[in-house]
Amino acid sequence: MIMSGPPEERGGWWHDYVCGVHGVELEPGDLLGTFPAAGVSCRHGCRLDTERIRAAWLVLSHQAWARRARRLAGHTDPADRAEALRLLTAYAGIYARLAVADHDQAQGWMLRGRLFHQALTDAVWGVNIGHAAWSLATAGDRAELRPLLPLLDDLAGAALRARGVLVAENRFDSNYVAWLNAAGLASARAAAQIRGDAWADRDGWLTGDHGQFAHLAASTGEDGWEWEGSTYYHGFVLRAYLLSLRGSDPAGWPAVAAERLGGMITALARLAMPGGTLPAVHDGPYLREALGLEWQELGVLARGAFAGDPLRAVTDHAKAESGRLADDLADGLAGWFAGPPLPYRDEPAVITVAERVGLAVLKGAGIHAVLDYGPPGGSHGHHDKLALYLYGSEDPWQPDYGQVPYGNRAWRDRYAAAAAHPTIRIDDREPGEAAGRLIERTDRSLTVAIDDPAWYPGVSATRRVTLDDDHLIDLVTVRCAEEHRIRLGLRAGVDVSVVDHGPYVRTEWSGRESLSGWHLGAPLIAYPGFGPADDPARQRTWLDFETTGREAVFCSVYQTGAASRRIAGVALSAGEVVIDFEEGFR
Repeated sequence: MIMSGPPEERGGWWHDYVCGVHGVELEPGDLLGTFPAAGVSCRHGCRLDTERIRAAWLVLSHQAWARRARRLAGHTDPADRAEALRLLTAYAGIYARLAVADHDQAQGWMLRGRLFHQALTDAVWGVNIGHAAWSLATAGDRAELRPLLPLLDDLAGAALRARGVLVAENRFDSNYVAWLNAAGLASARAAAQIRGDAWADRDGWLTGDHGQFAHLAASTGEDGWEWEGSTYYHGFVLRAYLLSLRGSDPAGWPAVAAERLGGMITALARLAMPGGTLPAVHDGPYLREALGLEWQELGVLARGAFAGDPLRAVTDHAKAESGRLADDLADGLAGWFAGPPLPYRDEPAVITVAERVGLAVLKGAGIHAVLDYGPPGGSHGHHDKLALYLYGSEDPWQPDYGQVPYGNRAWRDRYAAAAAHPTIRIDDREPGEAAGRLIERTDRSLTVAIDDPAWYPGVSATRRVTLDDDHLIDLVTVRCAEEHRIRLGLRAGVDVSVVDHGPYVRTEWSGRESLSGWHLGAPLIAYPGFGPADDPARQRTWLDFETTGREAVFCSVYQTGAASRRIAGVALSAGEVVIDFEEGFR
């Protein structure tokens, strides 16, 4: 049941909306209603009601109300537009009463917001508020919108102050800045429309020294990736940039900015599985209905900015993934820009490499592989250097597990740890922050290495991944100055069966498409572990190569059920892989 209006309370930090035991995000319930009298539920049966969880629920509720206002403001139906105005007017009063100072319940490390614990949350909410007012001002009675001016002015002022703090702290490349700029611009432009003023970007939201174009240049590289190397945060800042370009003609964007925006879209298009799923590299949700709304919005904006609908598969998949939260907001993004989309073309390739963030994508033999070897990625990075993730068209055979809501520190640490990733571990210690490097690239293979003393002192490793027409070869070599216990993990996202054949171990990975694996070079043990971060309590089979010594070679060969030649067996000879096919020896 929809309430008459938004909550009359300040919100907290949405990442606290998580089960302390199971690590799963709590069920949202009716975000346009009231907090459930019996508490909110966890999918495993927990029922929770604490001050912290109520405050987190209020964040989600406020975001849902602001989204509703923006969605209705974009409609042509006068009744919907009147409802949007009613909601915005209610928020003008709520903000004036509650957001009079920085939030006193915010944690010490946070950039404090006013309506919410974090200024970032204020900005994300404020973008919807600003664009809702903007939409109403473009085709309505501006006089009736004048009561919104204090709210819009306050939102722009708060965003400006928060941006100034980050700049002073030398954190201009923070993803927060993209959303502070987006909120400031949307609010200031809406206010100018209501006042009937010509738009002048006096605070430099778009073109200033700390505006969106400057932030785009500072936070992304020539490979198109946002510096943290996180799928989620890459899309997060890209969406803020494109939202900020409302009403502009793509042909008029600065050439460098247009090229970088196109590169950001290309980075996602290359990473996406054929079925449209985006692997959850580094921090970010593994699967979340609200995330489906975000990817859908981004995909539609990308379609308006660059010709050819470059994220079509992602958009279609996200629309289905949004589930119970699906709405028509994305339908109102047609005409977001004032001119036709820019030309766009990305040449398909078997191997693509983003060297700045150290992410490579290999596509062939029915396998979509992602190799992560780059820098740590700041606070959103994981201990996953030289990790290899394996996907099908739609199946997450060996995925990056993603991350839980940050409010559950224990589960967050587990998902960031090396043990949660298909990578190397030494003596079961966590590695130090370090970066690998690209050693060799051919048309069909990629070799990366890590020898940074900060990783594991006295330890170096290489990983060579080779694609043939009907199989993938993964060869990992580890060398140590002293004797250590050396492990290489395999981490399933699907059900997997394991059978020891003597010379090698055989695995079968389930899904819409099947994947078979042959593993040799060291003993391989199987044991229960946690699965992807959308449900940490769900059990998955973990496998570890394990040996003790100063050197180890681990080999895996993978083949899908659709391969034209079936592998009969695999052997290692002088460090090279020898494959026996059913129709003969090779």
